[in-house]
Amino acid sequence: MKALSQKRRHPLAAIALLLMGLLVTGGLYAVATTVNQAKASTSFSANDAEEGGKLFAANCATCHGMGASGSQAGPSLVGVGAAAVDFQVGTGRMPMQMNGPQAYKKPAQFNEEQTHQLSAYVASLGPGPSIPEASVLDGQGDAANGGELFRVNCAMCHNAAAAGGALTRGKFAPALSGVSEKHIYEAMVTGPQNMPVFSDANIGPEGKRDIITFLKQIEANGSPGGADLGALGPVSEGLFVWIAGLGVIIAFTIWLTSRTS
Repeated sequence: MKALSQKRRHPLAAIALLLMGLLVTGGLYAVATTVNQAKASTSFSANDAEEGGKLFAANCATCHGMGASGSQAGPSLVGVGAAAVDFQVGTGRMPMQMNGPQAYKKPAQFNEEQTHQLSAYVASLGPGPSIPEASVLDGQGDAANGGELFRVNCAMCHNAAAAGGALTRGKFAPALSGVSEKHIYEAMVTGPQNMPVFSDANIGPEGKRDIITFLKQIEANGSPGGADLGALGPVSEGLFVWIAGLGVIIAFTIWLTSRTS
């Protein structure tokens, strides 16, 4: 006991305890993160990764570098995961059509098999979010809870009706109508463009499933009140009323003056 007490008084004891605390905290965080990850598809073969590597070298390495290590023209893709590649390539945002503040959605350059192979190659470079399973994409979640989660976490950029909105420096949050369930989920776990990453610690798989259910429900319902005017709220509605009202007044004035003449 005396020897142990002397060791506690050693000048390096505090540093050793601090390092041990950091190691334990980091280990617990890593375990918790792994446990909280959504169940995902890992149906990649060695051949998928090999073919994906060839596609990457021919089409992506110019910007992202050989081995996806990054360059001045594009970031490293090591550790971004299969979900990020499936989203970016599957929505046509990558390869980019031109440099700009944001990558635009466009027709995909690669088919589903090639996208799968590219995802497999990048997934082989380091761990990251995987392509989600069909069980969280079935649209059978709680739409009411999904609406609440969406309004708290997403509506400030995407609009309460998911119609999208403008951001700073020429960037924007896109409308979510017509976006597939898989790509919505992948966007939440990877945070493309200016979107934050919603890990399972922020919104769990069931919460993401609820959000997708809510988005698909409002998309199916359409606009029960008539023309939605972009669903941008009182600004667009007020502008429409102002322009239409002025138009009616001008037309009525022209009609009156033509009658008197």
